[in-house]
Amino acid sequence: MILPPATLGMLGGGQLGRFFVIAAHELGYRVVVLDPDAQSPAGRIADQHLVAEYDDEDALNQMAESCAAVTTEFENVPAGSLAYLSKFLPVRPAASAVAISQNRSAEKGFLKQHGFPHAPYADIRSEADIAQGGADLFPGILKVARFGYDGKGQVRVADRDEALLAFRQLKNEPCVLEQRLALDYEVSVVLARDEAGRVKCFPVAENSHRHGILDVSMVPARTTGCMAAQLSNKAQELAEGIALEMGYVGTLAVEFFVVGGQLLVNEMAPRPHNSGHYTIDACVSNQFEQQVRALAGLPLGEARAHSAAVMVNLLGDLWYLRDPQHSHEPDWAQLLAVPNLKLHLYGKHHARPGRKMGHFTVIGSDARQVQELALAARRAIGIEDEPSSQPSSQGRG
Repeated sequence: MILPPATLGMLGGGQLGRFFVIAAHELGYRVVVLDPDAQSPAGRIADQHLVAEYDDEDALNQMAESCAAVTTEFENVPAGSLAYLSKFLPVRPAASAVAISQNRSAEKGFLKQHGFPHAPYADIRSEADIAQGGADLFPGILKVARFGYDGKGQVRVADRDEALLAFRQLKNEPCVLEQRLALDYEVSVVLARDEAGRVKCFPVAENSHRHGILDVSMVPARTTGCMAAQLSNKAQELAEGIALEMGYVGTLAVEFFVVGGQLLVNEMAPRPHNSGHYTIDACVSNQFEQQVRALAGLPLGEARAHSAAVMVNLLGDLWYLRDPQHSHEPDWAQLLAVPNLKLHLYGKHHARPGRKMGHFTVIGSDARQVQELALAARRAIGIEDEPSSQPSSQGRG
Protein backbone atom coordinates (compact mmCIF):
# COMPACT_ATOMS: atom_id res chain seq x y z
CA MET A 1 0.00 0.00 0.00
CA ILE A 2 1.03 3.58 -0.70
CA LEU A 3 0.14 5.45 2.48
CA PRO A 4 -0.26 9.16 3.24
CA PRO A 5 1.49 11.56 3.06
CA ALA A 6 2.85 10.14 -0.21
CA THR A 7 2.47 12.11 -3.44
CA LEU A 8 0.12 10.91 -6.16
CA GLY A 9 0.18 12.08 -9.77
CA MET A 10 -2.73 13.10 -11.99
CA LEU A 11 -2.51 13.53 -15.76
CA GLY A 12 -5.21 16.05 -16.59
CA GLY A 13 -6.45 19.12 -14.79
CA GLY A 14 -10.19 19.30 -15.43
CA GLN A 15 -13.07 18.92 -13.00
CA LEU A 16 -12.58 15.16 -12.66
CA GLY A 17 -8.99 15.79 -11.66
CA ARG A 18 -10.11 18.50 -9.26
CA PHE A 19 -12.41 16.08 -7.42
CA PHE A 20 -9.55 13.55 -7.32
CA VAL A 21 -7.29 16.15 -5.70
CA ILE A 22 -9.98 16.91 -3.10
CA ALA A 23 -10.42 13.21 -2.31
CA ALA A 24 -6.66 12.63 -2.11
CA HIS A 25 -6.18 15.64 0.17
CA GLU A 26 -8.93 14.41 2.48
CA LEU A 27 -7.07 11.11 2.82
CA GLY A 28 -3.82 12.95 3.53
CA TYR A 29 -1.99 12.63 0.19
CA ARG A 30 -0.18 15.29 -1.78
CA VAL A 31 -0.98 15.60 -5.51
CA VAL A 32 0.99 16.68 -8.54
CA VAL A 33 -1.10 17.61 -11.60
CA LEU A 34 0.24 17.71 -15.15
CA ASP A 35 -1.89 19.84 -17.46
CA PRO A 36 -0.97 22.41 -20.15
CA ASP A 37 -3.62 24.89 -18.94
CA ALA A 38 -2.19 27.20 -16.28
CA GLN A 39 -5.75 27.86 -15.06
CA SER A 40 -6.88 24.24 -14.94
CA PRO A 41 -9.37 23.51 -12.11
CA ALA A 42 -7.29 20.66 -10.67
CA GLY A 43 -3.97 22.42 -11.10
CA ARG A 44 -5.18 25.42 -9.10
CA ILE A 45 -5.72 23.33 -5.96
CA ALA A 46 -2.95 20.73 -6.38
CA ASP A 47 0.23 20.78 -4.30
CA GLN A 48 2.17 21.18 -7.53
CA HIS A 49 1.01 21.98 -11.06
CA LEU A 50 3.31 21.07 -13.93
CA VAL A 51 2.21 23.32 -16.79
CA ALA A 52 3.31 21.29 -19.81
CA GLU A 53 1.99 19.07 -22.59
CA TYR A 54 1.13 15.50 -21.67
CA ASP A 55 4.01 14.11 -23.73
CA ASP A 56 6.62 16.56 -22.39
CA GLU A 57 9.45 14.27 -21.30
CA ASP A 58 10.90 16.68 -18.74
CA ALA A 59 7.52 17.04 -17.06
CA LEU A 60 6.96 13.29 -17.12
CA ASN A 61 10.38 12.74 -15.56
CA GLN A 62 9.54 15.26 -12.84
CA MET A 63 6.34 13.36 -12.13
CA ALA A 64 8.19 10.03 -12.06
CA GLU A 65 10.67 11.40 -9.53
CA SER A 66 8.15 13.03 -7.19
CA CYS A 67 5.13 10.69 -7.29
CA ALA A 68 4.51 7.25 -5.82
CA ALA A 69 1.82 6.37 -8.40
CA VAL A 70 0.02 8.06 -11.30
CA THR A 71 -3.49 8.03 -12.75
CA THR A 72 -5.47 10.04 -15.32
CA GLU A 73 -8.75 11.92 -15.42
CA PHE A 74 -9.58 11.57 -19.10
CA GLU A 75 -9.02 9.06 -21.86
CA ASN A 76 -7.34 11.37 -24.36
CA VAL A 77 -4.08 11.58 -22.42
CA PRO A 78 -1.53 9.92 -24.74
CA ALA A 79 -1.30 6.24 -23.84
CA GLY A 80 2.40 6.53 -24.63
CA SER A 81 2.86 8.93 -21.72
CA LEU A 82 1.23 6.44 -19.36
CA ALA A 83 3.39 3.63 -20.74
CA TYR A 84 6.51 5.76 -20.24
CA LEU A 85 5.63 6.52 -16.63
CA SER A 86 4.88 2.85 -15.96
CA LYS A 87 8.61 2.13 -16.35
CA PHE A 88 9.23 3.99 -13.10
CA LEU A 89 6.12 3.69 -10.91
CA PRO A 90 2.60 2.19 -10.77
CA VAL A 91 0.21 3.63 -13.34
CA ARG A 92 -3.46 2.79 -12.81
CA PRO A 93 -5.33 2.23 -15.05
CA ALA A 94 -2.70 0.77 -17.38
CA ALA A 95 -1.86 2.39 -20.68
CA SER A 96 -3.32 -0.63 -22.49
CA ALA A 97 -6.78 -0.05 -20.95
CA VAL A 98 -6.71 3.66 -21.74
CA ALA A 99 -5.65 2.93 -25.34
CA ILE A 100 -8.77 0.78 -25.83
CA SER A 101 -11.09 3.44 -24.45
CA GLN A 102 -9.61 6.40 -26.31
CA ASN A 103 -10.32 4.97 -29.76
CA ARG A 104 -13.85 3.99 -30.78
CA SER A 105 -12.63 1.44 -33.32
CA ALA A 106 -10.42 -0.25 -30.73
CA GLU A 107 -13.25 -0.07 -28.19
CA LYS A 108 -15.82 -1.63 -30.51
CA GLY A 109 -13.29 -4.27 -31.54
CA PHE A 110 -12.65 -5.11 -27.88
CA LEU A 111 -16.38 -5.49 -27.21
CA LYS A 112 -16.83 -7.68 -30.28
CA GLN A 113 -13.80 -9.85 -29.51
CA HIS A 114 -14.97 -10.58 -25.97
CA GLY A 115 -18.65 -11.08 -26.79
CA PHE A 116 -20.10 -8.02 -25.06
CA PRO A 117 -23.38 -6.81 -26.61
CA HIS A 118 -23.04 -3.63 -28.68
CA ALA A 119 -24.72 -1.72 -31.49
CA PRO A 120 -24.07 -2.85 -35.08
CA TYR A 121 -21.16 -0.83 -36.52
CA ALA A 122 -18.47 -0.66 -39.19
CA ASP A 123 -14.96 0.81 -39.11
CA ILE A 124 -14.64 3.63 -41.65
CA ARG A 125 -11.08 4.45 -42.71
CA SER A 126 -11.75 5.60 -46.26
CA GLU A 127 -14.58 6.63 -48.56
CA ALA A 128 -14.39 3.15 -50.07
CA ASP A 129 -15.47 1.65 -46.74
CA ILE A 130 -18.69 3.65 -47.00
CA ALA A 131 -19.24 2.98 -50.69
CA GLN A 132 -18.69 -0.77 -50.46
CA GLY A 133 -20.75 -1.77 -47.45
CA GLY A 134 -22.74 -0.86 -44.41
CA ALA A 135 -26.14 -0.59 -46.12
CA ASP A 136 -27.82 -2.22 -43.11
CA LEU A 137 -26.38 0.47 -40.79
CA PHE A 138 -28.50 3.30 -42.20
CA PRO A 139 -29.87 5.43 -40.75
CA GLY A 140 -26.72 5.72 -38.70
CA ILE A 141 -24.33 7.96 -36.82
CA LEU A 142 -20.83 8.63 -38.09
CA LYS A 143 -18.44 9.18 -35.18
CA VAL A 144 -14.76 10.09 -35.27
CA ALA A 145 -12.66 7.33 -33.74
CA ARG A 146 -10.60 9.73 -31.61
CA PHE A 147 -11.37 12.80 -29.49
CA GLY A 148 -15.15 12.83 -29.93
CA TYR A 149 -17.17 13.40 -26.77
CA ASP A 150 -20.23 15.33 -25.56
CA GLY A 151 -21.78 15.11 -29.02
CA LYS A 152 -18.67 16.46 -30.81
CA GLY A 153 -17.37 14.75 -33.93
CA GLN A 154 -20.67 13.00 -34.63
CA VAL A 155 -23.02 13.34 -37.58
CA ARG A 156 -26.39 11.67 -38.13
CA VAL A 157 -26.57 10.18 -41.63
CA ALA A 158 -29.57 8.73 -43.47
CA ASP A 159 -27.77 6.98 -46.32
CA ARG A 160 -24.41 6.47 -48.08
CA ASP A 161 -24.47 9.89 -49.75
CA GLU A 162 -24.91 11.66 -46.43
CA ALA A 163 -22.26 9.45 -44.85
CA LEU A 164 -19.75 10.32 -47.60
CA LEU A 165 -20.46 14.03 -47.15
CA ALA A 166 -20.13 13.74 -43.38
CA PHE A 167 -16.86 11.80 -43.69
CA ARG A 168 -15.44 14.63 -45.78
CA GLN A 169 -16.71 17.20 -43.27
CA LEU A 170 -14.84 15.24 -40.59
CA LYS A 171 -11.68 15.63 -42.72
CA ASN A 172 -11.55 11.93 -43.60
CA GLU A 173 -10.54 11.08 -40.05
CA PRO A 174 -10.95 7.39 -39.14
CA CYS A 175 -14.53 6.91 -37.97
CA VAL A 176 -17.06 4.39 -36.77
CA LEU A 177 -20.42 4.14 -38.51
CA GLU A 178 -22.94 3.00 -35.94
CA GLN A 179 -26.53 2.02 -36.58
CA ARG A 180 -28.95 4.54 -35.08
CA LEU A 181 -31.02 2.85 -32.41
CA ALA A 182 -34.48 3.45 -30.99
CA LEU A 183 -33.43 3.80 -27.36
CA ASP A 184 -35.73 3.01 -24.45
CA TYR A 185 -33.37 4.90 -22.17
CA GLU A 186 -29.73 4.89 -21.09
CA VAL A 187 -27.96 3.73 -17.97
CA SER A 188 -24.41 3.70 -16.70
CA VAL A 189 -22.37 1.75 -14.19
CA VAL A 190 -19.41 3.23 -12.33
CA LEU A 191 -17.23 0.72 -10.52
CA ALA A 192 -13.88 0.47 -8.81
CA ARG A 193 -11.55 -2.50 -9.16
CA ASP A 194 -8.37 -3.10 -7.19
CA GLU A 195 -5.19 -4.92 -8.14
CA ALA A 196 -6.43 -8.17 -6.57
CA GLY A 197 -9.55 -8.09 -8.78
CA ARG A 198 -12.00 -7.06 -6.06
CA VAL A 199 -14.83 -4.90 -7.43
CA LYS A 200 -17.25 -2.41 -5.90
CA CYS A 201 -20.13 -1.27 -8.15
CA PHE A 202 -22.06 1.90 -7.47
CA PRO A 203 -25.84 1.82 -8.06
CA VAL A 204 -26.90 2.00 -11.70
CA ALA A 205 -27.78 5.52 -12.87
CA GLU A 206 -30.40 6.38 -15.49
CA ASN A 207 -29.20 9.19 -17.76
CA SER A 208 -30.78 11.68 -20.11
CA HIS A 209 -29.03 14.05 -22.47
CA ARG A 210 -29.34 17.43 -24.14
CA HIS A 211 -27.52 17.98 -27.44
CA GLY A 212 -25.32 14.94 -26.81
CA ILE A 213 -24.20 16.17 -23.36
CA LEU A 214 -25.32 14.51 -20.16
CA ASP A 215 -28.12 16.55 -18.63
CA VAL A 216 -29.57 14.54 -15.71
CA SER A 217 -28.60 11.35 -13.86
CA MET A 218 -31.08 9.66 -11.52
CA VAL A 219 -30.46 7.04 -8.83
CA PRO A 220 -32.33 4.83 -8.48
CA ALA A 221 -33.33 4.67 -12.12
CA ARG A 222 -36.97 5.60 -12.68
CA THR A 223 -37.73 2.15 -14.07
CA THR A 224 -39.11 -0.11 -11.37
CA GLY A 225 -40.06 -3.71 -10.75
CA CYS A 226 -38.43 -7.10 -11.15
CA MET A 227 -37.22 -6.51 -14.72
CA ALA A 228 -35.50 -3.29 -13.65
CA ALA A 229 -33.63 -5.13 -10.89
CA GLN A 230 -32.57 -7.82 -13.36
CA LEU A 231 -31.40 -5.18 -15.82
CA SER A 232 -29.39 -3.37 -13.14
CA ASN A 233 -27.76 -6.62 -12.04
CA LYS A 234 -26.94 -7.49 -15.65
CA ALA A 235 -25.44 -4.03 -16.29
CA GLN A 236 -23.17 -4.42 -13.27
CA GLU A 237 -22.23 -7.94 -14.37
CA LEU A 238 -21.27 -6.71 -17.85
CA ALA A 239 -19.28 -3.80 -16.45
CA GLU A 240 -17.39 -6.13 -14.13
CA GLY A 241 -16.69 -8.44 -17.07
CA ILE A 242 -15.25 -5.57 -19.10
CA ALA A 243 -12.99 -4.55 -16.20
CA LEU A 244 -11.84 -8.16 -15.82
CA GLU A 245 -10.99 -8.57 -19.51
CA MET A 246 -8.96 -5.34 -19.48
CA GLY A 247 -7.17 -6.23 -16.24
CA TYR A 248 -8.45 -2.88 -15.09
CA VAL A 249 -7.34 -1.17 -11.86
CA GLY A 250 -9.06 2.06 -10.88
CA THR A 251 -12.45 3.70 -11.37
CA LEU A 252 -14.21 2.71 -14.60
CA ALA A 253 -17.50 3.86 -16.14
CA VAL A 254 -19.50 1.84 -18.66
CA GLU A 255 -22.41 3.43 -20.53
CA PHE A 256 -25.27 1.30 -21.85
CA PHE A 257 -28.14 1.73 -24.25
CA VAL A 258 -31.35 -0.07 -23.35
CA VAL A 259 -33.05 -1.13 -26.59
CA GLY A 260 -36.16 -3.29 -26.49
CA GLY A 261 -35.39 -4.08 -22.88
CA GLN A 262 -31.90 -5.35 -23.74
CA LEU A 263 -28.54 -3.86 -22.73
CA LEU A 264 -25.99 -2.77 -25.34
CA VAL A 265 -22.61 -1.39 -24.32
CA ASN A 266 -22.15 2.11 -25.68
CA GLU A 267 -18.74 3.22 -24.42
CA MET A 268 -16.25 2.88 -21.60
CA ALA A 269 -14.49 5.68 -19.77
CA PRO A 270 -11.24 4.72 -17.99
CA ARG A 271 -11.79 7.19 -15.16
CA PRO A 272 -14.58 8.65 -13.01
CA HIS A 273 -17.60 9.76 -15.01
CA ASN A 274 -20.04 12.64 -15.14
CA SER A 275 -22.92 10.26 -14.41
CA GLY A 276 -21.15 9.17 -11.22
CA HIS A 277 -21.05 12.64 -9.67
CA TYR A 278 -24.07 11.76 -7.55
CA THR A 279 -21.76 9.46 -5.54
CA ILE A 280 -20.10 12.52 -3.95
CA ASP A 281 -23.23 13.28 -1.94
CA ALA A 282 -25.29 10.09 -2.01
CA CYS A 283 -22.85 7.22 -1.35
CA VAL A 284 -20.75 6.05 1.56
CA SER A 285 -17.62 6.39 -0.60
CA ASN A 286 -17.55 8.35 -3.85
CA GLN A 287 -16.03 7.52 -7.23
CA PHE A 288 -13.03 9.80 -6.66
CA GLU A 289 -12.16 8.35 -3.26
CA GLN A 290 -12.31 4.93 -4.91
CA GLN A 291 -9.94 6.17 -7.61
CA VAL A 292 -7.48 7.26 -4.91
CA ARG A 293 -7.87 3.98 -3.02
CA ALA A 294 -7.34 1.80 -6.11
CA LEU A 295 -4.32 3.87 -7.16
CA ALA A 296 -2.71 3.68 -3.72
CA GLY A 297 -3.52 0.00 -3.17
CA LEU A 298 -5.85 0.71 -0.26
CA PRO A 299 -8.95 -1.43 0.44
CA LEU A 300 -11.88 -0.14 -1.62
CA GLY A 301 -14.58 1.78 0.20
CA GLU A 302 -18.26 0.92 0.49
CA ALA A 303 -20.12 1.91 -2.70
CA ARG A 304 -23.63 1.71 -1.25
CA ALA A 305 -25.99 4.67 -1.74
CA HIS A 306 -27.49 6.06 1.47
CA SER A 307 -29.88 8.39 -0.41
CA ALA A 308 -31.83 8.68 -3.62
CA ALA A 309 -30.18 11.27 -5.85
CA VAL A 310 -30.64 13.36 -8.97
CA MET A 311 -27.58 15.04 -10.49
CA VAL A 312 -28.04 17.97 -12.91
CA ASN A 313 -25.23 19.33 -15.09
CA LEU A 314 -24.66 23.10 -15.20
CA LEU A 315 -23.38 24.13 -18.61
CA GLY A 316 -21.92 27.44 -19.71
CA ASP A 317 -25.15 28.25 -21.55
CA LEU A 318 -26.62 29.32 -18.17
CA TRP A 319 -24.21 32.25 -18.01
CA TYR A 320 -25.69 33.68 -21.23
CA LEU A 321 -29.42 33.39 -20.55
CA ARG A 322 -29.80 37.09 -19.70
CA ASP A 323 -27.52 38.35 -22.45
CA PRO A 324 -26.30 36.13 -25.32
CA GLN A 325 -23.29 38.41 -25.83
CA HIS A 326 -22.03 38.67 -22.26
CA SER A 327 -21.75 36.16 -19.44
CA HIS A 328 -23.49 36.73 -16.12
CA GLU A 329 -23.26 34.56 -13.03
CA PRO A 330 -26.45 32.52 -12.59
CA ASP A 331 -28.65 33.16 -9.56
CA TRP A 332 -27.17 30.56 -7.23
CA ALA A 333 -29.48 31.72 -4.44
CA GLN A 334 -32.27 29.80 -6.17
CA LEU A 335 -30.31 26.57 -5.71
CA LEU A 336 -28.77 27.28 -2.32
CA ALA A 337 -32.24 27.84 -0.89
CA VAL A 338 -32.99 24.11 -1.31
CA PRO A 339 -31.79 22.45 1.95
CA ASN A 340 -30.97 19.04 0.46
CA LEU A 341 -29.35 20.38 -2.72
CA LYS A 342 -25.56 20.20 -3.02
CA LEU A 343 -23.97 22.69 -5.42
CA HIS A 344 -20.57 21.96 -6.98
CA LEU A 345 -18.87 24.61 -9.13
CA TYR A 346 -15.64 23.65 -10.87
CA GLY A 347 -13.74 26.94 -10.77
CA LYS A 348 -13.31 27.23 -14.53
CA HIS A 349 -12.11 30.67 -15.54
CA HIS A 350 -14.37 31.15 -18.56
CA ALA A 351 -17.95 30.04 -19.25
CA ARG A 352 -18.91 29.09 -22.78
CA PRO A 353 -21.96 27.30 -24.18
CA GLY A 354 -21.70 23.54 -23.83
CA ARG A 355 -18.86 23.69 -21.29
CA LYS A 356 -19.41 21.82 -18.03
CA MET A 357 -19.11 24.48 -15.35
CA GLY A 358 -20.58 22.61 -12.40
CA HIS A 359 -23.41 20.41 -11.24
CA PHE A 360 -25.86 20.08 -8.41
CA THR A 361 -27.24 17.00 -6.71
CA VAL A 362 -30.47 16.73 -4.78
CA ILE A 363 -30.57 13.91 -2.23
CA GLY A 364 -33.28 12.46 0.01
CA SER A 365 -35.06 9.33 1.14
CA ASP A 366 -38.00 9.59 -1.29
CA ALA A 367 -36.87 9.08 -4.91
CA ARG A 368 -39.95 10.69 -6.46
CA GLN A 369 -39.71 13.76 -4.24
CA VAL A 370 -35.99 14.09 -5.01
CA GLN A 371 -36.73 14.00 -8.74
CA GLU A 372 -39.44 16.65 -8.40
CA LEU A 373 -37.18 18.94 -6.35
CA ALA A 374 -34.28 18.58 -8.78
CA LEU A 375 -36.40 19.33 -11.84
CA ALA A 376 -37.97 22.32 -10.05
CA ALA A 377 -34.47 23.60 -9.26
CA ARG A 378 -33.48 23.25 -12.92
CA ARG A 379 -36.48 25.33 -13.95
CA ALA A 380 -35.73 27.95 -11.31
CA ILE A 381 -32.37 28.77 -12.92
CA GLY A 382 -33.72 28.64 -16.46
CA ILE A 383 -33.13 25.08 -17.70
CA GLU A 384 -36.17 23.82 -19.57
CA ASP A 385 -37.63 20.39 -18.82
CA GLU A 386 -38.47 19.08 -22.26
CA PRO A 387 -35.05 18.04 -23.64
CA SER A 388 -34.15 15.93 -20.60
CA SER A 389 -36.84 13.38 -21.47
CA GLN A 390 -35.23 12.62 -24.81
CA PRO A 391 -32.78 9.76 -25.39
CA SER A 392 -29.20 10.74 -26.08
CA SER A 393 -27.48 11.05 -29.41
CA GLN A 394 -25.50 7.87 -28.68
CA GLY A 395 -22.44 9.91 -27.74
CA ARG A 396 -19.80 9.95 -25.05
CA GLY A 397 -20.80 11.48 -21.74
